[in-house]
Amino acid sequence: MTDDETEDAPRRRRPMTRLGDLMPRAAAALGLEDELRRARFLATFDAIVAELVPAAHGACRALRVEGETLVVEADAPIVGQELVLNGDALAQAFRRAPGGALVRQVRVTVRRR
Repeated sequence: MTDDETEDAPRRRRPMTRLGDLMPRAAAALGLEDELRRARFLATFDAIVAELVPAAHGACRALRVEGETLVVEADAPIVGQELVLNGDALAQAFRRAPGGALVRQVRVTVRRR
């Protein structure tokens, strides 16, 4: 085949794949599954707090999941209290979210200064 024939021949393309669909396999291949899972937890928790407890958004973060407990850190006691008051709703939303986990309760700690 000449170069002209190669250019005229239809190219065979693979079907498009969403980048988000490729991430879990790539992370597994690189040994980064835990980090990817944690990043999804953090993003999911952040979005849930923004929706359900907007006053606490930006002043708290999910640290980890221990069994059926989501451990959260608040920057100030008032933020921690707001999270405790909304703990059941936060746990339920986190359980139902695609990037969440099976949690039954939220434990709040206040960050030391």
